[in-house]
Amino acid sequence: MANRRDFLKTMAIGGASALVAPSLLSSCASSTDSSTEASAIDTSAGGLIVPKDNGLRITGTFLDEISHDIPHQNWGEKEWDQDFAYMKAIGIDTVIDIRCGYRKFITYPSPYLLKKGCYMPSVDLIDMFCRLAQKHGMKFYLGLYDSGVYWDTKDMSHEIEDNKFVIDEVWKMYGEKYDSFGGWYLSTEISRDTIGAVDAFHAMGKQCKDVSGGMPVFISPWIDGKKAVSAAGAALTKEDAVSIEAHEREWSQIFSGIHDVVDAVAFQDGHIDYDELDAFFSVNKKMADKYGMQCWTNAETFDRDMPIKFLPIKFDKLRLKLEAAKRCGYDKAITFEFPHFLSPQSVYGAAGNLYNRYKEYFNIK
Repeated sequence: MANRRDFLKTMAIGGASALVAPSLLSSCASSTDSSTEASAIDTSAGGLIVPKDNGLRITGTFLDEISHDIPHQNWGEKEWDQDFAYMKAIGIDTVIDIRCGYRKFITYPSPYLLKKGCYMPSVDLIDMFCRLAQKHGMKFYLGLYDSGVYWDTKDMSHEIEDNKFVIDEVWKMYGEKYDSFGGWYLSTEISRDTIGAVDAFHAMGKQCKDVSGGMPVFISPWIDGKKAVSAAGAALTKEDAVSIEAHEREWSQIFSGIHDVVDAVAFQDGHIDYDELDAFFSVNKKMADKYGMQCWTNAETFDRDMPIKFLPIKFDKLRLKLEAAKRCGYDKAITFEFPHFLSPQSVYGAAGNLYNRYKEYFNIK
């Protein structure tokens, strides 16, 4: 079984070149002066006029088919198989089921959750994802069950009890069966110091590791920035955004209580503005390094800057975020999420265009 040391060694390979970059003491490495670059650009041939392959490549993606704010695509195994092939073609090696259930809808026939009144799913998505990950040479991470109680009460402690049973049965049903089963995602999302967060993350992370022989565990919180507004509201920004100092103080406290059972943190990158990326990213990397955790970025491939929620992101915005992640020495880039916002067969036609621009930028044939 994978253990923490093996995980850190393996996941560091992709970011090794970035990690030997100049010191990240207070900010990320400076980018080249854009005015100098612009004077040397030949625009006559068309295509991209920015330096190519200058960002951190996306090597992981969430899979969201238990959603409450983006459309269900109703794919069967044929469509999912094709999507895994599209993912593999651009270097994705990790797929993460964002949650194995949300309130009463679930992704697998859980004996425990069905007894609690959850609805029987038509397809066992967890089995399918494990099989497809194995076929395409990827690792699958299981996102834990989200009861919805946290979102109603803002108290994370309620998420522990159900997941005690879910973790054990998922491991027996899929972890022991598939070599592709590679780790765990603690699916509850927070942005600040939250009631019960440290205890809940620690309890669930420890159980995940205990049952699986030390397989890696990660979280993906958001930064409480100016774009951290309700998806159901009309506002695009807010005034009471967190300061960098408060962000560092609160997350240092959280990391100090969970770093022994959480191997990586993948902060969502869409809640701050593009000129704030380096400042927040450098702090995230500094904290992760201090507590011996991998620092990933959750590069959102949907656009938070538009009143329509949610559509595929403008390529330039994605590029700016991936370039900042590379400058700051991040270890891995994952995204929310490929099937809806980056796939050539997405319900959104613009996703296929984004896929093509991504391949063009990273020189992927």
